[in-house]
Amino acid sequence: MLRIHFADNRQSPVWLADERFTLGSDRSNKLVANDAGIAPFHAELLLENRFYYLTDLGTPGGTYVNDEKIGERYQIRSGDRLRLGALELQIVDPAKAGAKVTSAPRWLLQVVKGENQGHKYHITGSMTFGRSVKCELCFSDAELSRRHAEFYLKGDVLEVKDLASANGLLVNREKVTTAVLQPGDQIQLGNTTLLVIGPKVSAPEVVDEDATVFVRAADLPAAVAAQPKPARPRPATPNPLHLATPPTTAAAATESPRKAWRLAALLGALALAIVAGLLGQRII
Repeated sequence: MLRIHFADNRQSPVWLADERFTLGSDRSNKLVANDAGIAPFHAELLLENRFYYLTDLGTPGGTYVNDEKIGERYQIRSGDRLRLGALELQIVDPAKAGAKVTSAPRWLLQVVKGENQGHKYHITGSMTFGRSVKCELCFSDAELSRRHAEFYLKGDVLEVKDLASANGLLVNREKVTTAVLQPGDQIQLGNTTLLVIGPKVSAPEVVDEDATVFVRAADLPAAVAAQPKPARPRPATPNPLHLATPPTTAAAATESPRKAWRLAALLGALALAIVAGLLGQRII
């Protein structure tokens, strides 16, 4: 048995237990939803030969399966994504092993000023905004054009485009024709202001140019690492003019006493010769 899951998890899944299952904003439907763009009797699911077939009941905005607008009958299978106005559903067969509901990033528009203030609209695929009842997001704001703007997803990115409206499109108070939207952006269309609510995104890393950076030796560029190391300083050479006396070696210290002894012996011999000469003269 198949189940209908809500993409925004607003309520528990609904079992397809009846042969005829209707969807719309009227309370007599099996699945009641008051999202923008949903008609009182929007679509129905009929069980035939163990298969369910989805039919749009002539609504202005149509019914979509996997982002493709369907005709009168469309056989649905497990894993199909249904879109009725701003409501997105998914068909799941719990009996199939490993069946999982895909969770695409959720983008919401919340009215912060104007009609339906406080209400949130889930953006899926491509959705037009304006006064026309054919718009998925239909508002009665007199300052809006019939088809004022279009919100559409490109992968996980939400963008908005002005559809040649009379009063233009403002994103964060700046007039634009197209813009890539970020969570927290404010969009002004006529007298209506919308707040963008999107998936959490990681903030880009901020580089502090004044911060001290520590670099390992292995991380240095090859040119820097290859530079020769500075030579060690050579010991200073003493100036000979500044030396008081020449350095005394051990040999010089031994030679000095010998010279003194020789001089003393020579003087002694000379003295003896003089004395002997004087004595010889007296004897004569």
